[in-house]
Amino acid sequence: MATVTVCQGSTPAEPGAKLLVRADGTFHGTVGGGHLEQLVLADARACLEKGEPRAYRYPLGAKLGQCCGGVVDIFVELVNHGPRLYLFGAGHVGQALCRTLDGTPFQIHLVDERPEWVHGERVPASVIRHEEPWDVFASRAVWDARRTYLAVMTHRHDLDQDIIAFALEKPARYVGLIGSDTKWARFRQRLEARGATAAQLARVRCPMGLEIGGKSPQEVAVSIAAGLIQLHNQGLDTETNAEAPASETPRPRGVSSGE
Repeated sequence: MATVTVCQGSTPAEPGAKLLVRADGTFHGTVGGGHLEQLVLADARACLEKGEPRAYRYPLGAKLGQCCGGVVDIFVELVNHGPRLYLFGAGHVGQALCRTLDGTPFQIHLVDERPEWVHGERVPASVIRHEEPWDVFASRAVWDARRTYLAVMTHRHDLDQDIIAFALEKPARYVGLIGSDTKWARFRQRLEARGATAAQLARVRCPMGLEIGGKSPQEVAVSIAAGLIQLHNQGLDTETNAEAPASETPRPRGVSSGE
């Protein structure tokens, strides 16, 4: 979210104007339009990629193609920026994983075209359910390298393989496939035949989860959930999540706070 905090002189926006920028590039609202807004969009997308809030100052002069002559201060902050889990497959392990991750930072999207499974009574109410083919959901989902986690555990191996092949072309923090080393060896050969590179295949985690023993759906779900939470928290250790204090002086465009 980009918010105009201070305006000096003649400017196209007023304090409080907001521009919401999504990871897929779409945006809503305005901070004045024109070249100024294009720069704000670029800076907001950079903040999304880095996972860091920033304060910016934009002098409105000839370089921006605007003759207002004023100055606009804008603060870019992250909103609703927790991890998203795209969980393909609402079977026994999928439902158990939903229950295990309920109450954690993960926003869970459960995808399965079988209504009796995706709408199962044991799936927590917090889970966002998608009763539709996997490719319909995947084609409109937001994919990014920091927030998107993928877990594939459908009821058919051909679906699993197609989903993994699709995901290898998308940015994601985690690409996981349920199964054994033997299953992955077969999948790897088939994906290589479909043109997947060694670097792409190295992204896939199969088997999924931490090695804790146990084969019941709930035990497998605990193992997978532990691995996801561990990876998420490792990322947070290296990210700057604290927002800039209100009194902080914004830096000129191109120089972010904290640098």
